[in-house]
Amino acid sequence: MPDERKWYVVQTYSGYEKRVMADIEQRRRNMNLENKIFRVLVPIEEYKIYREGKPARPATRKLYPSYVMVEMILDEQSWYAVRHTPGVTGFIGAGNHPKPLSDDEVARLMAAIEKKDEDKMRVEMDIKPGDAIQIEDEDIGTYSGKVMSVDPRKGTVKFKREGFSGEMETDYTSVRKI
Repeated sequence: MPDERKWYVVQTYSGYEKRVMADIEQRRRNMNLENKIFRVLVPIEEYKIYREGKPARPATRKLYPSYVMVEMILDEQSWYAVRHTPGVTGFIGAGNHPKPLSDDEVARLMAAIEKKDEDKMRVEMDIKPGDAIQIEDEDIGTYSGKVMSVDPRKGTVKFKREGFSGEMETDYTSVRKI
């Protein structure tokens, strides 16, 4: 069975992901394992936070808290270097036999990491159904309404405008909580 690169998942203490990533990369250099340990990743998601009418603030969050992904050729030496890195609690798999990610899992992981398109960026806003809001529309002006639903993936808010029947939809940038 020839040695080949595979992605493995390493479990860490919560909040130590970036430190573990840096330590694995340092151990790789110190132990001359550049030909066995190739990439170390902490997958993150970028999103925007809207608060009380302030401009959007970019933020990041870990896609898989307490986990680090390592691309490596698994042998006793590379396993030892990663497993005995401070902050690592173990590999995903049975005992001392780490299980590599499947090709499909790697493809989904890489797609999630590379998804930085501004239009697809997740949005977080401090409004919820039932909140009173003020909508600022360039064409119509300013009016009030009540939030019916929030869609963070699309970055939209459905609301009921005061004095009108039926729901309307707008994006987060034109909504202010009252």
